[in-house]
Amino acid sequence: MGRMMFNCQEATRLVSESLDRKLPFHQRVGIRVHLLMCKFCSRYEKQLMFLRKTLRTQKMVEEDTASYVSLPPEARTRMTNFLHDHLDKPG
Repeated sequence: MGRMMFNCQEATRLVSESLDRKLPFHQRVGIRVHLLMCKFCSRYEKQLMFLRKTLRTQKMVEEDTASYVSLPPEARTRMTNFLHDHLDKPG
């Protein structure tokens, strides 16, 4: 069994690794203990999680946009005309 107390360098490395793979129990516990005591590493973890979420969201947007971009020009024109016809009418 490995150590359960990590310095900041080890903790940030393991936080990063934990995004790619499941860490052994003793490392997960050691990171949690370190993050409870260290506001800088805790902030680093929050920033990584934010970046991960943002990149996943961006990927989903790009996938949605790619399907829209692949529409034939005629279909886009029909949809645009339909929307203009129905949105421009009052009431």
